[in-house]
Amino acid sequence: MAKVSAVERNEKRKKMVAKYAAKRAELKAIARNQDLPVEERFAAQLKLSKLPRNSAPTRVRNRCRVTGRPRGYYRKMQMSRIALRELGSQGLLPGLTKSSW
Repeated sequence: MAKVSAVERNEKRKKMVAKYAAKRAELKAIARNQDLPVEERFAAQLKLSKLPRNSAPTRVRNRCRVTGRPRGYYRKMQMSRIALRELGSQGLLPGLTKSSW
């Protein structure tokens, strides 16, 4: 199991990303618009940099829903390779069979 504080911190980041998503997208659109004057685009870029760091989507870490493990993450199943293997061996995941040879 991952540290509870790390998992909670990541959840806090997810909430902050959702909260600031619209504002961030609006400012990015202004900053990228080549038709606007440079001063206006620069002002939008400054406002974008004033937003909280944890509101950026790249700061969110993919973590296993079962254990909170940050590495070996399968996006389709939303869990780590270890949890996937354990649940698959127990027969708790439909359509997944454990392979051994």
